[in-house]
Amino acid sequence: MTTERSERTGRGGAARRARGKGDGGRSQAGAGGGREAGDRERGRGRPGAGNRGLGDPVNQSRGQVDASGRRAAGDSERGSRPEVDADPEAVARQICLRLLSAAPRTQAQLAVALRRRGVPDQAAANVLERFAEVKLIDDEMFARAWVESRHYGRGLAGRALGAELRQRGVASGDIETALSQLDPEQEVATARELVRRRLSGTAGMPVPARMRRLTGVLARKGYPPGLAYRVVREALEQEDAGGGAAALELENLAEPADDEVPAETWDA
Repeated sequence: MTTERSERTGRGGAARRARGKGDGGRSQAGAGGGREAGDRERGRGRPGAGNRGLGDPVNQSRGQVDASGRRAAGDSERGSRPEVDADPEAVARQICLRLLSAAPRTQAQLAVALRRRGVPDQAAANVLERFAEVKLIDDEMFARAWVESRHYGRGLAGRALGAELRQRGVASGDIETALSQLDPEQEVATARELVRRRLSGTAGMPVPARMRRLTGVLARKGYPPGLAYRVVREALEQEDAGGGAAALELENLAEPADDEVPAETWDA
């Protein structure tokens, strides 16, 4: 009897231990399944998942790009024209001061700039008039400085200088005043210097070709044809002071008048 009870007790204990192991396995499996489900749930917000959530960095970066793009477009649009609610004269003053701080401008140049920026004509006229009163704009002074700088710096003649000033909206009276400071003798001296610099570059060419090349240089600088011919001929004669063949060829070249531009002379 005792032996039978011991066997039954042993079998019962083994069964209980087996059931305990089964319950523990099911608990571990349940816990593992819960973790896997949680991972799958969290995986919805990861890059590469079928549905990206709000935590997706790709969506966030795309949203940031879209927002910054809209901000940049708005800033560019606001910078391209004056604010609607801003004082037009205040806007015009800011534009003029910014342009004048970069380089001198004529009144006509500033008027064009204000018109392009959408400043009303009356507001622009008021600001330009005030700037002229306080000498922030002075077309006569601009023209004088332009003539001096472009003649001595670039070798331009009065004809070319007058054309440049007219393109910048300077009045005829101011142009004439500025050009009056240009001495005719100084203009001839500048033309001679220009020819002297280019003379060696035409060495070895036929005399007519040299004449065309050198007079073309002066023509593009605005010098009258007659003056250009005389200056170039003088330089070529001085170069061939021995009276060689070049002197004979020069004798056959006709001097053009200042109001005509023969094609055979100016085709450089």
